[in-house]
Amino acid sequence: VQLVESGGGLVQPGGSLRLSCAASGSTTSLHNMGWYRQAPGKQRELVARVFFGAGSTTYADSVKGRFTISRDNAKNTVSLQMNSLEFADTAVYYCNARDYFFRESWGQGTQVTVSS
Repeated sequence: VQLVESGGGLVQPGGSLRLSCAASGSTTSLHNMGWYRQAPGKQRELVARVFFGAGSTTYADSVKGRFTISRDNAKNTVSLQMNSLEFADTAVYYCNARDYFFRESWGQGTQVTVSS
């Protein structure tokens, strides 16, 4: 599966951004997709994930109530709506996909910078 991200950028605190991840290739075997982020000097961490079968979602505690992950089945796209952005949200955001055979794919990453 190939993943292409878009939508990063510079935003002021309290602002919003929407990230999108388009999947192509063997998408019928996908089990779930999610977003991770990595800030300078920190480990990569899970931000949110959506499971295709049940449609359930999980979020990091730090983004609950502010971020929403969603999936467009027809377009094989997963989006992350980020509201009320904070300085601590500054990071490179990576799209991730996992299939039923435990294979994993990563996008190239998109920079999100929250700055005044």
